[in-house]
Amino acid sequence: MISNPVNSTVPIAAEVFKKAGTYDEKKLFGVTTLDLVRAKTFYAEKAKIKVGDVNVPVVGGHAGITILPLFSQATPKANLAEGDIKVLTKRTQDGGTEVVEAKTGKGSATLSMA
Repeated sequence: MISNPVNSTVPIAAEVFKKAGTYDEKKLFGVTTLDLVRAKTFYAEKAKIKVGDVNVPVVGGHAGITILPLFSQATPKANLAEGDIKVLTKRTQDGGTEVVEAKTGKGSATLSMA
C-alpha cells in the first residue's frame, strides 16, 4: 500500500493493521523510504557506482528541508566535492517537485512512488 501524505497516513495504517492483527513492519514503509531511494540513486549516479551497492541514511520528515540525507555516512565512501553534496541534498529534498515539473504540472508525484 502506498499512501500520501506518507508522514500522516503511514502511522495510521500501522495502527489499523495492528488492530486487525496483520501488521508486518517489513511490509509497511515509513516516511523516509522514498527519500532514501532518491538519495541512494542520486549518490550512485554522481559517484558512478551501482545503486544496489549504496547505502545513504536519511533522517527527518518528508517535506523539503526536513529531509536530511546523511551523505557523510554513505557507503561506499565516495570523495564527492562539498558542492556536489549540497546539490544532491537539495535534489533529494526537492525530489517530488522534480517529478511534478517533469510532468509539466499535469499531476502530482504520488503515482511515481510505485
